[in-house]
Amino acid sequence: MEIQKELQRPKKQVHLFYCVECEELARKVAAQSDLITLKSINWRNFADGWPNLYINSAHDIRGQHVAFLASFSSPEVVFEQISVIYALPRLFVASFTLVFPFFPTGSFERMEEEGDVATAFTMARILSNIPISRGGPTSLVIYDIHALQERFYFGDHVLPLFETGIPLLKQRLHQLPDADKIVVAFPDDGAWKRFHKLLVHFPMVVCAKVREGDKRIVRIKEGNPAGCHVVIVDDLVQSGGTLIECQKVLAAHGAAKVSAYVTHGVFPKGSWEQFTHKKDANSANAFAYFWITDSCPLTVKAIENKAPFEVLSLAGSIADALQI
Repeated sequence: MEIQKELQRPKKQVHLFYCVECEELARKVAAQSDLITLKSINWRNFADGWPNLYINSAHDIRGQHVAFLASFSSPEVVFEQISVIYALPRLFVASFTLVFPFFPTGSFERMEEEGDVATAFTMARILSNIPISRGGPTSLVIYDIHALQERFYFGDHVLPLFETGIPLLKQRLHQLPDADKIVVAFPDDGAWKRFHKLLVHFPMVVCAKVREGDKRIVRIKEGNPAGCHVVIVDDLVQSGGTLIECQKVLAAHGAAKVSAYVTHGVFPKGSWEQFTHKKDANSANAFAYFWITDSCPLTVKAIENKAPFEVLSLAGSIADALQI
């Protein structure tokens, strides 16, 4: 009966706007379905540097389902996108969906003493005040939000939908020639808690950082990687130091090869470069594969055609989310 209802539910024609960084991803999303039409915005600036924005086809989207694909890759691009995000629901649209492949604030924050500022909460408050469209609250689609408690930061004027890139990884792993030798490893208990229920069909290894003197050393807490292709899974990577330490420990315990998957390849200051395959490097310390999604468009451009990186696109998942 539920399947029959799903088949009978009419599909939405969605008009998809996007920021400059997300143009390639937006085109991939539109290619997934004839029901998605790309719309453009003129991203200009006045002489003093402040945004001079224009939403093309504003009259044409009245009564239509509208979405916006955002990328808050740096504080500098946030204001212009927030301006558009606040404007679109007020154009008499039937509904408004905001897609955040990566919710960036809060990935480094630790609220340990009075005076620490929770910028993730600030961003959630800003997004929670998006004007309500004629169709009701904004649907807010976010992939693998870093701190799970951040889902409770959002107010009642938006409807957060939390998605994950893990199905893309599972699909790719099943395509590998050694698919029957895959072991999934988690760099810490946090990653295990987040993802283990989505990867129950794979044997697992859990790592942990332990303190030895003044140093924090990565150790295997449970599981056996010996003779297997071990894939380290986490939600994001910054400097990559933890992944490198995990790789060394897994190799030392007999892993045949080690790969990594993260939904968000942030890699500030070009830290992805240390993972590229180099002719003079020790192959024993190299990652066989490093999978990321296209949630961070600037990284995708930087690592293009550079082994061991491989991009798993969120386009199909986003296209499906626009129909919810």
